[in-house]
Amino acid sequence: MSAQIRTDPLPSASSLWSMHRPGDFLDCYSVESPLSPRAAAERGLQMPRWARALLALRHALVRPFGLQTAAPRGAEALGLFPVQKDDPGECVLGFDDRHLNFRIAVLRQGARIYLSTWVHPHNLWGRAYLLLVMPFHILIVRGAVRRIGG
Repeated sequence: MSAQIRTDPLPSASSLWSMHRPGDFLDCYSVESPLSPRAAAERGLQMPRWARALLALRHALVRPFGLQTAAPRGAEALGLFPVQKDDPGECVLGFDDRHLNFRIAVLRQGARIYLSTWVHPHNLWGRAYLLLVMPFHILIVRGAVRRIGG
């Protein structure tokens, strides 16, 4: 039996709160896990084939608009996401782009790992993009949390 995934408020210890502003998107899921935040991020980002195919399609569609499709050359990254913070309590990945700023935080508190996504859209394109990807985001993130608890 797999660990129970919960939708939770993001704990106040997360560094994402220093970026969050009214109107930003912020979600948070948690699961019991013995993993460190870094190990949980690594396991969570091992996406299934269908999710990798969606990301490849996304990259092909946004590349002509000059949006990021990979971590900057030379940056430490997990998957395509640059590492912004990595300490024993929290691992934060993500980047700033023309249409939005985006972070994934993986935070440990007690026996639970919290996985949160923060998005700050800059313009109408960023808000439209967020609405378009939201159904896939939920499936991908819940799958990541399931793997972390696995």
